[in-house]
Amino acid sequence: MSDGRHGLRATGLRRLRILAVIILVGLAAASSAMSKTLEVGAGKLYKLPSQAAAEAQDGDLVVIEPGSYFDCAVWRANGLTIEGAGADAGAVITDKTCMGKALFVIVGNNTVVRNLTLTRARVADMNGAGIRLEGRNLLVEHVKFIDNQNGILGGGPGSVLVVRDSEFVRNGTCAGACAHGLYAGDVDLLHVEHSRFFETRHAHHIKSRALRTEVVGCNITDGENGTSSFLIEAPNGGSVIVRDNTLEKGPQSENHGAAISIGTEGVTHPTPEVLVENNEFRNDGSFQTVFVNNLTATPALLLGNRLSGAVTALKGDGSSQ
Repeated sequence: MSDGRHGLRATGLRRLRILAVIILVGLAAASSAMSKTLEVGAGKLYKLPSQAAAEAQDGDLVVIEPGSYFDCAVWRANGLTIEGAGADAGAVITDKTCMGKALFVIVGNNTVVRNLTLTRARVADMNGAGIRLEGRNLLVEHVKFIDNQNGILGGGPGSVLVVRDSEFVRNGTCAGACAHGLYAGDVDLLHVEHSRFFETRHAHHIKSRALRTEVVGCNITDGENGTSSFLIEAPNGGSVIVRDNTLEKGPQSENHGAAISIGTEGVTHPTPEVLVENNEFRNDGSFQTVFVNNLTATPALLLGNRLSGAVTALKGDGSSQ
């Protein structure tokens, strides 16, 4: 392995250590000695998640029993953990949106959301999300985002957004402004791992304006019916790490140009590295496409990727193999 490749890996490991510290700080807040557990469901003190959200204080744990909740909630406290009871994401939040934004609007910092299903978010401006992130630092684990305009939307400077072991199915729209499977704002870090994106509609599976975007061990596929544009887009550049993923552009894709695109809207972020490694990409369309379209001045490093179908590995003057 070359010294340059060692350097890229070392940089990634340092970033992940920083990420771990940030998440641990959030979890420490949630385990405060003054925290309490708020239970939601039939026969519980709180019948709806919104009722628990109105009472939650910093560091509380909110546990939502399995069932369907025609409800939305604005989470304002810091250090909250909001989770579904059981192991099958059987607590379903559906159809109703808060503040014209989302099923869950997260205003507080250092929030954990796990083991839920968030589905059918619709708002008038066609930008409704399962989760709208307005606070800093969000960890999402084992959450299903199904048939929303956006799966997750938001995040700003100084924030880390981590998604693990989650599913994004049939999200997205381009009625007016485009909404995506996952749309991260100008966060410091977006890290997505071991998650599935499937049949995204019109827009991108993952769009990230993060200073650093990491997509690792995911399954991102259009299938026969998905109409997505890009699989992954970092429109403003920034460090991009795409590793160990299964990727597919389907026959109904509405953008034949590329699977991964970097700098599409103008490079405004420092871009010290672009590494695309050990991915399997398949083009199932009858059209020619590009695996990585790199519009930054930083050479893209492609290593050990397996490509099939009508595909060119790399495009962009700053790039090399």
